[in-house]
Amino acid sequence: MDVRERLLEGLVIPAHPLALDARRKLDVRRQVALTRYYVDAGVGGVAVGVHTTQFAIRDPQVALFEPLLELTAATLADRPVLRIAGICGETAQALREARFAADWGYHAGLLSLAALQQHTIAQLLEHARAVAEVIPVVGFYLQPAVGGRNLPYVFWRQFAEIDNVVAIKVAPFNRYQTLDVVRAVADSGRAHEVALYTGNDDNILMDLLTPFRVGEQTLRFRGGLLGHWAVWSHTAVQHLRLVKQVVSDGQPVPQELVALAADITDANAALFDAANGFQGCIAGLHEILRRQGLLEGIWCLDPREGLSPGQMEEIDRVTRAYPHLLDDAFVEANRHRWLNQSR
Repeated sequence: MDVRERLLEGLVIPAHPLALDARRKLDVRRQVALTRYYVDAGVGGVAVGVHTTQFAIRDPQVALFEPLLELTAATLADRPVLRIAGICGETAQALREARFAADWGYHAGLLSLAALQQHTIAQLLEHARAVAEVIPVVGFYLQPAVGGRNLPYVFWRQFAEIDNVVAIKVAPFNRYQTLDVVRAVADSGRAHEVALYTGNDDNILMDLLTPFRVGEQTLRFRGGLLGHWAVWSHTAVQHLRLVKQVVSDGQPVPQELVALAADITDANAALFDAANGFQGCIAGLHEILRRQGLLEGIWCLDPREGLSPGQMEEIDRVTRAYPHLLDDAFVEANRHRWLNQSR
């Protein structure tokens, strides 16, 4: 699989959640069922070991990073689905994770810089170059509200020049910072090689529909690598297909798609718990998967992590308001097979 070519095609890539049982231990059966759900929904890739999977899988007491990568790789064996591994930590840890992912056939690593809060731009770039020698790299602009840091244009301009950078997930939840990355990729001269992927769960459809003009160039987000797409994934695949058709036709964006973009953003506010600084963002996704019968509960590794006060009511509201975003019928028709098919 040519990872760069596939990313430039434009893919739906859900950020894979972690299935736990009531003891907060890995529920292998449901973890595998989730991966099967994504494959049958028609996604182009899966990202595991990322924020939605919970960074605490790396804690020595938990020790789930390697087992999860192994399990996901085995479940996706012989499937034409891009496998992306989250890569975290200081350089020594990041290199260990990158080597492990490469050994298990992962096509790229999503490089989080959250652990490097005090590093200079030069040090961050040195770190990225080291990881890129091991595995193709997808850059990650993670919003500060969930542990990221502000990264200026000058960083992204040099980052885009690293040979083995194949894409950038742009997820600052901020228009100004999003434009910094777009402009940096354009100015690097590598817009035809470095795919832009939206991670702005608050602006998914508009990111995908917008032509970004930088001088004589027009850049577009090719697809998304999103926690939001960990739920209602079958519908998300249809949405990206609609966007690609509109872009291909070169026609004005239909008002129905603009309205749909607002529906998705409102739904995301409930799922991600925007009202409470995203504290319940992972539990909110789990709640949708629980309602669909894919997860047994909404448990997170940290017992203190769950739905915020009022979040359940907000999730109830958006699922009633936007039934066209749900894929409950698709899940209901296939759930038994995903949960019970032999590995």
